[in-house]
This record gives sequence, structure tokens and C-alpha cells, in this order.
Amino acid sequence: MKNQIVTATQERITIRHVAQDAGVSVAAVSKVLRNAYGVSEALRTKVEASIEKLNYRPSVAARGMRGRTYTVGILVIELSNPFLPGVIESANTMLSENGYKSLIGIGRSASPIEASMIESMIDNRMDGVLIIAPRISGKVLERYARQIPIAVIAHHEPHAQTYDTVNSDDRKGAALAVEVAVSQGYRDIAMLGYDLLDSPSTVVALQREMGYVEAMKQAGLESRVIRLPPVAENREAAIRDFLATANRPRAVFVWSDLDAVPLINAARTSGIRVPEDLAIIGYDNSPMAAIPLVGLTSVDQNAVELGRMASEVLMGRIDGRQEARHVLIEPHVELRGST
Repeated sequence: MKNQIVTATQERITIRHVAQDAGVSVAAVSKVLRNAYGVSEALRTKVEASIEKLNYRPSVAARGMRGRTYTVGILVIELSNPFLPGVIESANTMLSENGYKSLIGIGRSASPIEASMIESMIDNRMDGVLIIAPRISGKVLERYARQIPIAVIAHHEPHAQTYDTVNSDDRKGAALAVEVAVSQGYRDIAMLGYDLLDSPSTVVALQREMGYVEAMKQAGLESRVIRLPPVAENREAAIRDFLATANRPRAVFVWSDLDAVPLINAARTSGIRVPEDLAIIGYDNSPMAAIPLVGLTSVDQNAVELGRMASEVLMGRIDGRQEARHVLIEPHVELRGST
């Protein structure tokens, strides 16, 4: 997968063009843009159709006239992931070095909550929003990116024009995991993912699954994806069931260290030797993976670079850049005792 740069249209479309196209007043368009209270769904639909048709974005100069606050909101979903603090710390350091304060909002994996938090950040006149929310809807991002600069981590949408994305090259990372397993002599290599339900193609887990399947095919091996339940509290029992299955694979690539570390612990407590009976490769290279008692081989997606680059592209948006940037960070595998 190649990094992509998507260029926005050059002609400046104003709010008056939108109002004229939608057949409403400028004030009505302004209310929709601000998500003002009392806006009807019919009005919103009409205005948003014109906004999309004309590819309208509010003037950066107009935002500048209101004055910068030099404050950036960081919206985080699934803060329990031990990989994320490194990303947040790196982003905060980069922002701070450039004169910005960052305020962190913690949400849940549900679009209405995410949307309300973005609105809150807009209402508090923040200059931009950095979002780490794997399941957030692209439509939600498109809507709010017309009002405030947005950069997103863990959301693969290389064709988006109104917001920027920064990701690990998740397909390549999964392929690297397969290559490592094959190079160490394993042939029966499964992937442990989770039930994606109605997840959009932008989620990292699906990107990693596609990378795994492609790499197994290239190696001439049969792919096998085993799915854990989507609800976290059911994962422990499902992991035990996986370990007890009669046709357990010889090696397994786990979509994230979130499940790879519990898998190692469950295997060892069940008397299954790692890696002698089961080789395990995770993804994230979270701090837990490096603990000697864990010793998990894991794909490193470079938390420091993810946070730094996301802050850099967001500040570029704040400064007026209109061309979209979609950055992929090169991953690598940290070899430890689990393989």
C-alpha cells in the first residue's frame, strides 16, 4: 500500500454558494455547520447535500479572524489499550514544543458519544482535534472536518479529502508477522482476530486480516482466521476454547497484544508450552510485550512516530493546508521468546 496525497478542489466555495445551492439562508447554513440546537433533519440533509456537492470547507481565514486558542483536543477511545499512552505522550510533546496545549477527552466506542465530544471541542473553540478512535464513522469525520481541522489515528481512509490520517501500515505489519513465522519453519499459521460485525473497512483489525490473508497466499499456505467475540468480557473463555481445540494451529498471529498477552498467559497456565507447542506473534509491541515473563514477539507500529506525525499533520491543517495527507508508518517485528 502506498501513501496517498489527495488534493482538494482549488476554487474557493463560500457559505453563500452553499446557501444558494440549498435554497436556504446563509444563517441556516451557519446553524447546520455549528450543529446549533433546533436544526431540523430535513434542513441538515439539504445543506449537507449542497456542502458535499460543492466540496465546501469553511474559510481558514475566517477561523483565524476569531483568533486561535492554541489548544488542541485529543479524543481517545479504548484508553485501556496499553499501547495508546505512548502515542498520546508523543503527540502531546510535539504539540507542546509548538506552543499548543492539549486537552484529552475519553469516549466509548459509540459514534453518538464520539460526535458529542467533538462538538464539545468545537464549542470550546479548540484549533483542531486529534482523534484515536478505530471504529468512528467516516461520515462523522467528514461532517466535523468542515468545521475544525482533524487528524485521525487508526482509521484507514486514504481517499478522504477533508481530514488527515496517520496509521501503521497494518497490512504490511501483518505480512511481516507471517514472514517471520514462515522463516522460523512454521507452516500451520492461523490468525486470531475478533468478530468485526458491522465494522467499516477503515478499522485496523480488518486491514491486518487482509495483510495476513495476502501474505499466506503469497507463501503458498492456507489461511485460517479464528474470531474471538467482540465483547471484551467474553474473550477469556473464548481464548481457553481456542487453546483446547483439537486442530489448534502450530503458530498464531494475534491481531493485537490486547489478546496476545492474555493468550500467552492462558497457554502457560494450561500447560501449553510457548513456543514449543504454540508460537505466538502479537501486534502493537505494547509495554507488556517486553516484560521478560511475557516475552511476546510483536509487530512494532511505532507509537512515538504515530503521535508525532499525527500532531504534525494536524498543525499543518490548522495553518491552512487544504490538501489531505494520509501517512503510513513503517512497522517492524520485535523478536522475543514467544516464537
